[in-house]
This record gives sequence, C-alpha cells and structure tokens, in this order.
Amino acid sequence: MRVRYRVTKSLPKSEVLRLYRSVQWSAARKPDRLMRALKRSHCVVSAWVKGSLVGLGNALSDGSLVVYYPHMLVLPEFQGRGIGRELMKRLMKRYRGFHQHILIAEAEAISFYRKCGFKRAGKTDPMWVFKGREHG
Repeated sequence: MRVRYRVTKSLPKSEVLRLYRSVQWSAARKPDRLMRALKRSHCVVSAWVKGSLVGLGNALSDGSLVVYYPHMLVLPEFQGRGIGRELMKRLMKRYRGFHQHILIAEAEAISFYRKCGFKRAGKTDPMWVFKGREHG
C-alpha cells in the first residue's frame, strides 16, 4: 500500500466528510464550518491512498511559540498502519523548536499520543466550553 502525504488546505469536501463521518466526528454535521476551519488552519497534512483521503491532521499556531493539534483522523480500515504516526511526525517536524505542542486526547487515543512523544501536562486539567453532546 503506497501512502502519499500532502501539505495542503485545498481538500475535496466529499473526501473530508467521508473521513470525518467514518470516525463519527460531529464536525461532519457542520460541513461548511469544517471546511472553513481546515482552510484557516495554520497547517493541514493529509494522507492519500489511490486518490482517496485516508487520514488528516491539522495544526493551529501563533507561528512562534505554541502549536495546538485539534484534529487527527485516520479511516478505521487504515488505522494501525502507521499513517497517524506519520501525520503527527510531519506536523511536529514543522513546529520543531516550539515551546509548547498541545492537544486533547480521548482516552482511547492516549497510548497513540504517548508513542508520538506527548505526556500529561504536569498537574493541569483539560478544560473547555463545548457546544455538543458527543463527549461525556
């Protein structure tokens, strides 16, 4: 299986929605806002197999000190093949030398992010104002 990686914010809406729906992310129910969010990201790295989008990660950043990784998705049938790790590697390489690399990990993704070099942020607690019902 040959995976091609691209750094681009120009992504086909249908491919993006297929990916987000495959992992049941609520952003798929807000397609115009999702596409606008990806276009406004500081960086978007995508993974493609035979012309189909199979993975995507993005970053938001101040461009100097802090980078936040809000989205990391891989089609379920392609998970466990190193695609997510390669997406994170490429994103983190772009922001090498930044003071903080930040993300919020769902419980089932913690071990993946630990393998990418992340660890719990000291004695901090994640906090948010979330307008949805997907997370408990």
